[in-house]
Amino acid sequence: MKLLFSRNPNPRLAVAVARHLDAKVEFEFAAPLAPGQSERYRPLNPNLLLPILLGAGKSLWETDAIACRLSREARSDFWRTGDDEPEMMQWLSWGKENFARACDMVHFERGTKQRYQLGPVDRQRVEDGLRRFGTAAAILDAELSGREWLVGDSVSYADFRMAAFLPFNDVARLPLNDFPSVERWYRQLEEIDAWRDPFRGLEAPALPPVPG
Repeated sequence: MKLLFSRNPNPRLAVAVARHLDAKVEFEFAAPLAPGQSERYRPLNPNLLLPILLGAGKSLWETDAIACRLSREARSDFWRTGDDEPEMMQWLSWGKENFARACDMVHFERGTKQRYQLGPVDRQRVEDGLRRFGTAAAILDAELSGREWLVGDSVSYADFRMAAFLPFNDVARLPLNDFPSVERWYRQLEEIDAWRDPFRGLEAPALPPVPG
């Protein structure tokens, strides 16, 4: 199998999953939206987005689907099954619609738009994102105050998915330190090599800098 990736949040998440699972995949940096590249990648993902997992004569896209496939291939409980699966799905669903969505709103304005010169920061959008972040982070903080990880006694894909935008907090500047249990939980993730530095040893051009 081959994993097509970039350094952006969801592809980074997929690479971190693959590295954490020691998945038997090749890694290839890709840029479907670069000039002249769309027709090459459209048959692999009609959305022209990364990550894309290639294998067995077909492609698989969407990060959660790829994480599920890699975990199955590795025979790992990183993607929880059995009695723990409903709780994991709860966190994936809630996180994407609430915590991660709020992180994305702020990161897009302060990070992505500035990296790729897509226009000025929409300050109202940032304020809305920060408000949503505060609401979601308070809920997450309360839940994490009584547990080490989101599901069970060990790290799972639910933790990786929830934190997908936090490696970019140097530009998003979300107030993590207002939520001590969330901050503690994220420090634990940063202790995992595959999460902290998923691109180690890979050919992966750096993201464009955010202007000062």
